[in-house]
Amino acid sequence: MGLWVPLACRVPWQEIFVTGIKALNLPARGGGIATENEIMNLFGKLRRMQTLLIDDDEWIRDSLRMFFEAEGCRLLAVETAEMAMERLNHDRYDIIIADYRLPGMDGLEFFRRIRGIAPGCIKILISAYGSEDVLAEATHIGIQEMIAKPFTSRVLENVLARLLQASP
Repeated sequence: MGLWVPLACRVPWQEIFVTGIKALNLPARGGGIATENEIMNLFGKLRRMQTLLIDDDEWIRDSLRMFFEAEGCRLLAVETAEMAMERLNHDRYDIIIADYRLPGMDGLEFFRRIRGIAPGCIKILISAYGSEDVLAEATHIGIQEMIAKPFTSRVLENVLARLLQASP
């Protein structure tokens, strides 16, 4: 486990250790490390968007909530897919990030169920339990990216920058 750095104290060369290190592209699109300019542009876009996070790990929810808030971005973090379904009945989200393993409904089933409710949103699955079967199913149901746990804030920044750049 790495050293956790408070988000408000982050400088460009530091990374918050959320719980992970690499992103798995679905499907492979190339990509790479976003430049500082691309990251600044990312946060400009994210400030105008709504993000929903579903993860049963309170530490991840709190860390990502602080990360988004420190950058002036809106993120609602909930513990279960069922709670997220309830929120989707009331609000629209541009980005949905869900853990694969959740109590009750898992992340893949959640994304299956919201296909008609949130067809145009960016969908990201995070998991410590990636396998070829999970990747294949994630691709099939329209998840654009899978991030392996543990991951850093920089990994999430790069994934979001790449996906937002590719979206219309």
